[in-house]
Amino acid sequence: MPTYFISDLHLSEDRPDIIRAFLDFMQQQASQADALYILGDLFEFWIGDDDKTAVAKQVEQAIKILTDSGVACYFIHGNRDFMVGKAYAKRCGMQLLEEEELVELYGKKVLILHGDTLCTDDVGYQEYRAVTQKRWLRKLFLLLPLFVRQRIANKIRSKSKQANTSKSLGIMDVNQQAVEQRFADYPIDYMIHGHTHRPKIHSLGQAQGQTKYRVVLGDWYQQMSVLKIEPDGLSLSANHQLEKLELAQ
Repeated sequence: MPTYFISDLHLSEDRPDIIRAFLDFMQQQASQADALYILGDLFEFWIGDDDKTAVAKQVEQAIKILTDSGVACYFIHGNRDFMVGKAYAKRCGMQLLEEEELVELYGKKVLILHGDTLCTDDVGYQEYRAVTQKRWLRKLFLLLPLFVRQRIANKIRSKSKQANTSKSLGIMDVNQQAVEQRFADYPIDYMIHGHTHRPKIHSLGQAQGQTKYRVVLGDWYQQMSVLKIEPDGLSLSANHQLEKLELAQ
């Protein structure tokens, strides 16, 4: 059975069509998998594990049904849902991973991450990210009433959208040196990430006689992107198109 990867669904009550697409995917495809990896930004924003919205509950139920059936589910935080905690993960039956995780898939070593840490040219975002990673600030945020956290989240989303309109696409994409550094730091065959919403299988040239690859997942608001990995290779779907890569054993 295959292993699936998804990211950047940005689920919210504003897009019931995307919620429905996610639920259909969980029932029809993920249920037939070895495992499902969610590489961040599953939600448009997460304000705490005590969030009782219908979206949070629907997703929880869908993942719990999956994990109860024996399919493992793994989650890496994104820049929108970095507050997803152990309590919600436990209710779902999914396992939280580190922001950069080395896994082995069908005999290949793979680095998986959300991808925002690779966008080092976006200095403003990296400064914002450094602040949000502070544990004391997260704990303080979770002490606030739920409605206050929601207001703060709405303001942050609004400012983020305004800031991104003034940034070039190049600044918001990954930095090539950052990518090359990961391949130098880890003994990997390929890398998988999301965040940039630019689905593609990139060939990075050869190292030690083997071609290295970077696989980028797309979003779901426009592309409905899913990565399917099997023993003989992988296929990346986005925009109703399919890109395949055969992996030498």
